Amino acid sequence: MDILNTIYLGNTLQSWLVAVLILAAVFAVLKIVQRAAISRLTKLAAATDNQIDDLLVTMLRQTKFFILLVASAYVASYAVVLRPSVAALWQKAVILVLIVQGGLWASAGVRFWLGRTIARRMDQDASSATTLSLLGFVARMVLWIIVFLLILDNLGVNITGLVAGLGIGGIAVALAVQNILGDLLASLSIVLDKPFVIGDYIVVDALSGTVEHIGLKTTRIRSLSGEQLIFSNNDLLKSRIRNYKRMEERRIIFSFGVVYSTSPEKLERIKAIVWDIIEKMPKARPDRVHFKEFADSSLNYEAVYFVSLPDYNVYMDVQEAINLAIYRRFQEEGIAFAYPTQTIFLERPTG
Repeated sequence: MDILNTIYLGNTLQSWLVAVLILAAVFAVLKIVQRAAISRLTKLAAATDNQIDDLLVTMLRQTKFFILLVASAYVASYAVVLRPSVAALWQKAVILVLIVQGGLWASAGVRFWLGRTIARRMDQDASSATTLSLLGFVARMVLWIIVFLLILDNLGVNITGLVAGLGIGGIAVALAVQNILGDLLASLSIVLDKPFVIGDYIVVDALSGTVEHIGLKTTRIRSLSGEQLIFSNNDLLKSRIRNYKRMEERRIIFSFGVVYSTSPEKLERIKAIVWDIIEKMPKARPDRVHFKEFADSSLNYEAVYFVSLPDYNVYMDVQEAINLAIYRRFQEEGIAFAYPTQTIFLERPTG
């Protein structure tokens, strides 16, 4: 058995064979453990609502064949004696492989979070899917830039100057595309802060409509007259936005006038009549009724009430019912509505 004692690369053939056997055994054990863990956690994930086991399954599936092989070789390397220079090089190679595997695990975690978040928000706000996808892409890009810098640092490259250069280059690029970046950041702000979502009826300055789409650069709104209004996300967030979909109830103010010939007794009854009509109206809650002012040709009243639903059509139905009820009661009470009139006095000349 002298052949087993033959020296190859500083170690006997027997030592190399032992290392190969250790490599094969460790690799087989790691592969079996990986498959068993994936199978066990997959069944556990299906039976529970806990997302941690789902995340672990996703990350285990991203453990590559080459990584297991390198880990097995690293354990097997203890069975042989390596030259100091070779051992240092091998140590760096193992660290680089571990850094890449860490990047793969982190990237899998980002994709897992992104997929779950998009799936959860699709029913509530479909527009967030596009922006969240962009956010996930940016996160993965930053992650792999960090991995790349760690690899260079472990290879002995001075990354300080490179990081400074990337910072200066990033500032230059940001200045060149600041309008686009402003809209992208505004889109992210809309998705995260949710001042409005798809389906909301909003008013922006003098324009209004229903939100149809929230994109990376623009938001599209369908106006009541049918045309589509397109706003830059950045400009939209700088504007004053009124979101009518968020109303819990609608506050209504309306006025009417009666003629000057109305008696004081009837003027006093008008407040009680209007209050009673609003109070008995379904979906309406009276707030106040007042004899407001003496106008040129009428005695004006102002009434305020709340509609329990924010829908505009419901408000118009309630207002119509109130108007008809007031008209009928005023006819029964002999109270006349005012309309613009003008009285002319003619003076007959004397002489």
